[in-house]
Amino acid sequence: MMRAILALALAGTVTACDLGGGGGSGPAPTDTPTATASPSATATATSNGARTVSEETDDFLFEYSYPAEVGEIPELAALLDARLAKQRAELARDAESARREARANGFPYNKHSFSSEWQVVASIPGWLSLSESIATYTGGAHGNTTLNSLVWDKEAGKAMDAIALFTSPAALEEALGDRFCDGLNRERAKRRGAPVPKDSDDQFDQCPGIDELEVLVGSSNRRTFNRLTIYAGPYVAGPYVEGSYEVDLNIDRAILAAVRPEFREAFSVRN
Repeated sequence: MMRAILALALAGTVTACDLGGGGGSGPAPTDTPTATASPSATATATSNGARTVSEETDDFLFEYSYPAEVGEIPELAALLDARLAKQRAELARDAESARREARANGFPYNKHSFSSEWQVVASIPGWLSLSESIATYTGGAHGNTTLNSLVWDKEAGKAMDAIALFTSPAALEEALGDRFCDGLNRERAKRRGAPVPKDSDDQFDQCPGIDELEVLVGSSNRRTFNRLTIYAGPYVAGPYVEGSYEVDLNIDRAILAAVRPEFREAFSVRN
């Protein structure tokens, strides 16, 4: 699924280079086909509760999927189906607008794309932790990726971000101490081939705040949440070429103390 997104991103890069070439007053006007030049090709597959949707038109490529564990919970499936419809509608609207603008200005149109893949991070009694990997392309030099969390409380029948399980983002950030930043710098050093300089003023050497990060709750014992994954997307902890960063941390007593009291039974310390 991601290969299609990367291919579109590469096509966008080539187009951007062509538009930026020297020696002329700008690209010659091109006749861009209308949005209704051909019908859409749509494929939908549902199996054991899992759902996969793929649709391609002249304007956009849309892909969306979630696993069987979601389909087994009707309320959760309905929630993600609603998000599917909303994201598909937004993509279609924005792509159509971009095509019209390209046509009006005599530029070629680069097909937009949106891909969302939901996966199970952890399934424990009473709870389901999910991650949503998103890849988008909107006609520029390259696409973008991000990651979202969703935790489903089976007893209450409601969804929340993982960070909502804690008393506050600030409390979790304080509980993490230097563990996330130290882990992030180790990963940076591996990719860069050199340690992160101390006292650097470069923004990509700084440690992002909790408000710039995504938190996922996981489990190694299938009974309780006992680990965290802290995600930093492209441009958050490094330049685009470095991609995203994920730092895995065991839940210790400090992190456990930052969990909201009503959710604490779902968590445990992992040594």
